[in-house]
This record gives sequence, C-alpha cells and structure tokens, in this order.
Amino acid sequence: MKNSSLLIRTVIIVAITVIGLYLVFGPRTAPTVNDFTWQGIKNNLANNINLGLDLKGGSHLVMRVKTDDYLKTLTENNAQAAMMAAKDAQMPVGDVATVAENGNYTINLPVTDAARSQEIADAVKQKVDLANWTQSVGSNQISWSLPAQIQNVLRDQAVEQALNIIESRINSFGVKEPTLQRHGAQSSGQILLQMPGVDDPERVKKLIGAESNLALMKTAGPTFQTYPTEEAARASVGGTVPQNRRILPYAEDTATTTTTPQTERPKQFVVVEYPAIVDGSELRDASAFSQTGGESDYQISFSLKPGGAQKFGDFTGKNIGKNLAIVLNGEVKSAPTIQGQIFDNGQITGRFSKASAEDLALTLKSGALPAKIEYQEERTVGPSLGADSIRAGVAASLAGLIFVIIFMLIYYRGSGINAVIALILNMILTLAALITLDSTLTLPGIAGLILGVGMAVDSNVLIFERMREELRAGKNVASAVSLGFDRAFITIIDTHVTTIISSVILYMYGSGPIRGFAVTLILSLLINLFSAVFVSRTIYMWLLERNPNMTKLSI
Repeated sequence: MKNSSLLIRTVIIVAITVIGLYLVFGPRTAPTVNDFTWQGIKNNLANNINLGLDLKGGSHLVMRVKTDDYLKTLTENNAQAAMMAAKDAQMPVGDVATVAENGNYTINLPVTDAARSQEIADAVKQKVDLANWTQSVGSNQISWSLPAQIQNVLRDQAVEQALNIIESRINSFGVKEPTLQRHGAQSSGQILLQMPGVDDPERVKKLIGAESNLALMKTAGPTFQTYPTEEAARASVGGTVPQNRRILPYAEDTATTTTTPQTERPKQFVVVEYPAIVDGSELRDASAFSQTGGESDYQISFSLKPGGAQKFGDFTGKNIGKNLAIVLNGEVKSAPTIQGQIFDNGQITGRFSKASAEDLALTLKSGALPAKIEYQEERTVGPSLGADSIRAGVAASLAGLIFVIIFMLIYYRGSGINAVIALILNMILTLAALITLDSTLTLPGIAGLILGVGMAVDSNVLIFERMREELRAGKNVASAVSLGFDRAFITIIDTHVTTIISSVILYMYGSGPIRGFAVTLILSLLINLFSAVFVSRTIYMWLLERNPNMTKLSI
C-alpha cells in the first residue's frame, strides 16, 4: 500500500513537471528538430510568454474626452426634442435657442401665449426626459438649465461610457493585454491606454477615435430631391435652415458592373428632418458582408434594439413610398424608398473595402463615443528598452535564486538539495501557469516571481526547522520527517492565505502592472503548496523507502 501511494505521487509529480516544461519551453506548432536546440528553446520561451509594455515595448497614450462637447450636444438635442414635442402638441411656441458655454447649459423655448406656458411645459415633459434639468416657467418663455452637480455626474458618465467603448474596440482589435484606465484627477476626463507590442499605433488611434454616428432620418419634402450645392439646398428651405432641418452631403456610389471601374457621383446635398427617427444608441449589432465576394464590394448590415425597432417600425409603417436617409457620420450614404414596414434590420450600401467595412461595423457595434477625444500624450517604448528590462529582471531573478540555493545547501546540507528542487520546480510551474492563463508578464510581475521564490524558501525553512526540533527531541528520522511536515503545514497555510488575500485585494483594486504583480504572486503561492509540501515530502518518502533504517538525516 505504501509503495503504491509513493508510485502514484511520483507519477503525478513527473506528469505535472513534463507538462510544465513543455508549456514553458516547447513549441506551439508542429515540433521540428530545431525547436529542441538551445536557440530553439530560447525562441520557444520568448514566444510562449506574453510580455507587457515595459518588457516588450509598445505604445502609451493619454487621451481626454471632450465632455464640454458632450454636454453641448446633449443640450442641443434636448432643445430640438422639446420644440418638436410642443409643436406636435399644437402649442404656441417659437424657435428654440440654447446657451452652451462656460458651464452654462440652458434651453430657452419662446412662448407666444403666456396663458398656456404651464400647459406647454407639461406637454414637453410628457415627451422629453428633462428630469435632471431645472425648469423655469415664465410668461414669455420656458427655460431648462442643467445644475452644476448634474453636469459633473454627466461628465463622469461620459468618460465611463467612452472607457467602455474604447475597451470594446481595443479588445476586438486584438491588442494583447492592454492597460486601459482613467488617468489623473476624476474631473480631468483623461484615459490612459498602454498597448504592448503594437507596431501600428496609428491604426489603433484611428479605430479608437473613429466616429460611428449612425442615424436614420426622414428626407424633407414630399419627394426625395438632391441639390448640386449646399447653397442650392439652403435656398430650397428659404435661405435659412430651420431648427428642425439639416443639410447633409449625399455620397452614394454609382452602380457598377464587375468589369467597370468604381466611380463616385459628384457630391450632392440633401435636406433631412431633425432630429433623427433612430440614432446609433439604438443599435444592437452590425456586421460586414459581401454578396459577390469581391474585395471592394462590402456592405454593412445592422439590427436595432427593441425600443429603436418599435420607433423605426412605426415610422416606416406610416411613410411607405417615401425616402429614408441612412446617415453615417454626418453623410447620407443611401436614401432608399420605403417599400413596406421595417422593424429591426437594415443595410448600409456602398463600395466598402473589407478592412474599412469591418472597422466600420466594429465601431458601430461598440457604439458611438459620447464626445470626441483628443490625445494629450503619446509615447512609444522601444523594444530595446524592454530588452534591457528583461535582462535586468532575469539577472535579478538568477542572482536571487543562486544566493538562495547557496544558503540552503550550506545551512541545510543534504536537505537543501530537496529545497532547491522544489524551488526550481516552483518557478517553472509558475511560468507555465502564466502561459496557460494567457497572462502578461511585466516587470512588477518578475518582482512577484522573485517574491514567490522567497515565500517558497520560507516554507522549506519552516519544515526543516520543525524537523530539527523533532530530531533534537529524540524522534527517529521517519517520525521527524512526518511530524515536521504535519506540524509546519498549518503555519504554511496561514502565511500563504494571508498573502493571497492581500494579493487578491491588489488585483481587485489595482490596475495594469499592479495586477500583473498580484497574479504572479498568487500563482506562485498556490504552486508552492504543491512544490514545497507535496514534492518535498515525496522526495523524503523515496529516501526512507530506499533506506528504511536511516538513523541520521543531513539537515
């Protein structure tokens, strides 16, 4: 029974060790002879471990969300919605005006019948959400202003929304383990982005800041009409564009055959009604596709959320035979005739390339940024600096490991060899765990690895000192080994659990390199319970199996 237990323990240790060694030093593709040369092993190790910005190099960006623009747009949209709500209710109101500067965001709706001011305010309230705005009802106008406290809340929400959208875009782009977090003071609106190993930061910047403003709008007038110039379009509405109208460029591609080169119409202009029937906030999904399989014949299909689908369905049901303007980033991409009631699906037609269609679908799907962003700081960390950090980290790790090995061999003699085996195994399995979890190794992560070595040594010291005490108390070697492990185990668990709890808190509330440090340390501590306890005890069991009458232990 004893031999069977020892064999099982040995098989477990050998299997885990072989798997760990292959994960760290083995190839990820079909192995060749070159993969097992010294240079091949080094290349495998470099390819298997994901390195952070401080080790691999990459891009460091600090951006700021223009929250003032966000509040200005919010004010203008609510102003138009309030005026349209009043006019739809046949209320006597004039053209709305707004103030949106220097922390003052106010909507002023003129009233032409003082006796109906409160009735107008109630009609607007039923259609437009102005609950956070301070309302003032006068005889000549109704005003809504945004309190400073609410402004701060909305600014903060805009930054959080931008953070989530940027995270979605970066993750879809495929950047490995980016660092994305708020930066500076809470009111600064700044966001920090670090992208390890990115060799095309300009494309990432373009994707981050890409506009994705989709709007489905009604074309003005009884029939669809285009104008050769913006001035001609303005003249069609009396020379001055009303508050509920917009003049937008129209740039739909001409139809082409597979043998005819792609051409574009001269830019024209279209008058559309404002505000939009449905905007990008109601978008549920978007994807790129090609009906012909051509590289420059891609289109984008989109679907709407239930609320947007209902509004879209109501509109299309009432406007069959009329035109709908599909507006993307302020430009009318197409203006199809509504053939029947449509609820939740649509298409953006054109001649998009595969890359541009996929990027556009991605930005649409991730949602429109609440406001534009501006880059305040941009740094590129070169791979040579990362290589210097790697060399310094590896040198520190090897130096620490060598000193620990020398100390253990001198102070604990033969038993020190046991500790060294467990120590090296701990480092290999920790790296294997990082690779398995697809985690990123940063310079603080290397520090966590070194600290894990110290904790592993501490476990062996606890066990060995307990064994020495048992030997001094007159116990035989077998009993001293057994009691040493059993009585030190509780102390080892206590020290590891308290450190793991601290590391978990660091992971939960830290970010970037701090989380990398916490992950590496947690993995090292968990693996140490296997290497310092299970593996070390198995080695002693083998020694006692081979020499059951051992009377002296080298410790």
